[in-house]
Amino acid sequence: MYKHILIPIDGSERSYAGLAQGLGLASALGASVTVLTVYSAYRPTSMETVHLEGVHAEYEREARELAKSYLSQAAAQASAAGVPCATEMRESNNPAQTIIDIAMTQGCDLIAMASRGHGGLAAVLLGSQTQKVMAQSSLPVIVYR
Repeated sequence: MYKHILIPIDGSERSYAGLAQGLGLASALGASVTVLTVYSAYRPTSMETVHLEGVHAEYEREARELAKSYLSQAAAQASAAGVPCATEMRESNNPAQTIIDIAMTQGCDLIAMASRGHGGLAAVLLGSQTQKVMAQSSLPVIVYR
């Protein structure tokens, strides 16, 4: 069956619920997991006329620290569940493609993710990353609600 599952998380409650379910599946199958978080690259607004010194560096530092905290929590949950776990962090403005690329390069045979992470207006404007992964991935995708 499945031996290596990619579980993308974004720090939302729903993504952690998907993580728990993905870890449960991995445990039942004797599979390992790679937990991935993707943070957005810094993009100044088009109306920004002056680039403030250090803004980009501070954004990058804070985004990486937040991503590390998500992955640390996920690794602790995997350890508690007895599931072998690797973690990955990437910067990208196309999370769905990054999820697919990491799944392929890490040799995953399943992507398990929550139906939606951060939502609201951003999800309406940008579209659900889960929907994009399902539409574009050649690997099976299991979606947790």
